Amino acid sequence: MSDLLLIDDDQELCELLVSWLSQEGFQVRACHDGSSARKALSESSPDAVVLDVMLPDGSGLELLKQLRNDHPDLPVLMLSARGEPLDRILGLELGADDYLAKPCDPRELTARLRAVLRRSHPAAVSSQMELGDLCFSPMRGVVTIDQRDITLTVSESRILEALLRQPGEPLDKQELAQIALGRKLTLYDRSLDMHISNLRKKIGPHPDGSPRIVALRSRGYFYSA
Repeated sequence: MSDLLLIDDDQELCELLVSWLSQEGFQVRACHDGSSARKALSESSPDAVVLDVMLPDGSGLELLKQLRNDHPDLPVLMLSARGEPLDRILGLELGADDYLAKPCDPRELTARLRAVLRRSHPAAVSSQMELGDLCFSPMRGVVTIDQRDITLTVSESRILEALLRQPGEPLDKQELAQIALGRKLTLYDRSLDMHISNLRKKIGPHPDGSPRIVALRSRGYFYSA
């Protein structure tokens, strides 16, 4: 049973989601503000977090930044009543693994949560992947470059693992989204692009300054060996 922390000030919605998710096999704790959420996180770390953008005592995006500092590999799915593109972009830039606009279908939320949890516990195919100066541990979600450890989010880890398995060979964006996000991209969905942008910033270029992850128009992405 997966332990889920739901952070949303809409108590009626929380009651609905707690009831639904509990029936779906999740163990759910609900918090209605950032302060109680921080306290709950300090007491025990959940398997995943569902976090609303708007909280009564601050921005959910600020809480997301703290989560990424304190729990870099904790799966986080963002919710927003507004559903504005800027909210989605900011949430993904700050490291959210996925994003849903409210009101959301509880069945879709359940499917997204199960997908991100599967990605956070991948089957152990190899304990370590090495290519040039980069060493990657899929199980830990940690990249080592020049003896510096870089912690990746769940989605970033899945993207890098997929690209490293076939260096130099482009992966179609839809195929990569299915691997990394557990779903297909919809029209104007920039989720995959944002995760790759974050990943590029974290791992940087090759020592010669050339990009490690290369985009090919209409063909997808590949890791340049």
